[in-house]
Amino acid sequence: MNLEMEKKGRMVASERILVVDDEESMREFLTIVLGKEGYTVRMVENGRKALDILEQESFSLLITDLRMPEMTGLELVEVARRRYPQLAVIVITAFASLESAIEALRLGAADYIMKPFQVGEIKLVIAKVFEQLDLRRENQSLRERLEQNQSSPLIVGKSPQMQRVMDLVKRIAPSDATILVTGESGTGKELIVQAIHRHSLRHQNSFVTVNCGAFPDSLLESELFGHVKGSFTGAVRDKEGLFKVASKGTLFLDEIAEMSSSLQVKLLRALQEREILPIGATKPIKVDVRVIAATNADIEKKQKSGEFRSDLYYRLAVIPVHLAPLRERREDIPELVHHFLERACKRNGLPDRKISPEAMKLVLAYPWPGNVRELENTIERAVILSESDTVMPEALPGKIHSSVSSSFQWNLSQDTMTLEEVEKDYLLQVLEETGWQKKRASEILGIDPSTIYRKLQRYGIEPPSKT
Repeated sequence: MNLEMEKKGRMVASERILVVDDEESMREFLTIVLGKEGYTVRMVENGRKALDILEQESFSLLITDLRMPEMTGLELVEVARRRYPQLAVIVITAFASLESAIEALRLGAADYIMKPFQVGEIKLVIAKVFEQLDLRRENQSLRERLEQNQSSPLIVGKSPQMQRVMDLVKRIAPSDATILVTGESGTGKELIVQAIHRHSLRHQNSFVTVNCGAFPDSLLESELFGHVKGSFTGAVRDKEGLFKVASKGTLFLDEIAEMSSSLQVKLLRALQEREILPIGATKPIKVDVRVIAATNADIEKKQKSGEFRSDLYYRLAVIPVHLAPLRERREDIPELVHHFLERACKRNGLPDRKISPEAMKLVLAYPWPGNVRELENTIERAVILSESDTVMPEALPGKIHSSVSSSFQWNLSQDTMTLEEVEKDYLLQVLEETGWQKKRASEILGIDPSTIYRKLQRYGIEPPSKT
């Protein structure tokens, strides 16, 4: 029992509470009561000062009155919960503003207490909120341990190209360097960006994504940098930009090559000065955020042609990461197929499925213009359409059959072939069709010529002798 009380005492002492109320007597009353309980308490008289302190210090709980000048309690709850999702909030309200208390709950407040209240009431409400916080922390810790121990990694691939990318991710994640991820659509750029954030020093803070090609210029500027009330028609209130929302976290700018020249200038300034200027504002705001950009366009070509600013390109590409298309790393396909089979079965509540050798032949031969995303969608479709526990060729889309048959004819009757035999057979057919021109064969296969030499050695294949 003594050990349990000692543990509880240590937990209480580690909890920090911020009290916000424009009435000095209420602030002092709560500070005394909560201080006696062992909590560390800070107090301020308005919401603006509360947000300033939250920028600088960490708190477990925010207790705020609803009726305050300058910034209402509701506005404070909305901003605080958006910026600091782990922060618990309790609101204090009079009976007349009970509807506002209910609105605060909708915005994310954990509980409310009505004036006038007894000391025991506020202690009980706070104790209940901290119990919920402890449970949430335990669940989060369990999820993190499960993620660390999971057998199926988020990024799948044993090819030299993917191994280089994953090694690079491990090295660059802890830094604060700006990163530019390039690659065709569907290669998994966002997965790489998420992996960088997850292994960075900012992993406990926000990961915010914006698609730069999804907004017109005026809206994208407001999304990124925010605006002040009255700065344009329809600006009925201040809006925080995503640079501010992602404070102390990571901001992912997808499809960066679609950004207009005028916005490129403003983004460059934000990266250089580490500050933003909301639309209609006169004073810049300092920001602390790591920026990672991505594009499926040939951004180097755009940069050389003047479509994309060279100074912004070099500012973004401090560390470039390129993802090879799936056709250039076909050795990853079998592992990806089994990974997506398992995921699709779990997602659709189906028993485990496997793929037949005939279907795998087709999958290996198809060029996958949509890359990993197309492969995942194809496997999920095949899982759903399969009538048995094995995915057969007929479950694959017609375009795969027609594409493969137009390049060469597979002997689908050889259902006893292993994957290595399939690969060896495919390699030999392409080499024979190209007259054993390894450079031409490598272009068709989508692999490096050195990979062909390596595979020939592995399979013990000798080129035909010249006579």
